Amino acid sequence: MRYDLIIFDNDGVLVDSEPISNQILAGYLTELGHPTTYQESLRDFMGGSVQRIRDMVRDRSGRALPTDFEASFHALVFAEFRRRLQPVPGVEAVLGKLAADGVAYCVGSSGSHERIRVALTKTGLLEHFGAGRVFSSQDVGRGKPAPDLFLHAAREMGVAPGRCAVVEDSPLGVRAAVAAGMDVYGFTAMTPAAKLAEAGATALFSDMTKLPQLLQ
Repeated sequence: MRYDLIIFDNDGVLVDSEPISNQILAGYLTELGHPTTYQESLRDFMGGSVQRIRDMVRDRSGRALPTDFEASFHALVFAEFRRRLQPVPGVEAVLGKLAADGVAYCVGSSGSHERIRVALTKTGLLEHFGAGRVFSSQDVGRGKPAPDLFLHAAREMGVAPGRCAVVEDSPLGVRAAVAAGMDVYGFTAMTPAAKLAEAGATALFSDMTKLPQLLQ
């Protein structure tokens, strides 16, 4: 293995949450008077933090989202997560392979710590991530596409950025990894390969079980 640390995005990479959360987000923004389709939600917000949603809506409409937006949105999302969220097919085997090979890995997600915990608990993946191996945009000043989150994760894990690989499924996340000086592997299950390539992905893959081969 040519890397000392693998940093996984959470939504869409570890857990199949993007369809759920973006369907809910599009509907909720529309209800609040900011008409948004599911495809527009994927295009504009996938991979970003809730603060990015706030900033983009304000910039476009001149109106701020309600102060309780995060709490209300997360309540809707978490209820659906607990009802039907599933792990990304093949990801548990990938984590097991990395552990068997002695390669460190962690989570670097735009989601809140609560969102990550709810998702990993429901899918049974939380047991693969011990204390100190879950990092959120809440931990840093700027979310993706800024490199802060990935640099923070590498620093906390004691690994130089150049020895890290990131697994991402959004252009925002790919751009963040590139800015951090890390190789990034673009998972194309939800995002067209061309968009991840344009953002600077080192390599692309559509089947999670193929990831260990790419990391060699």
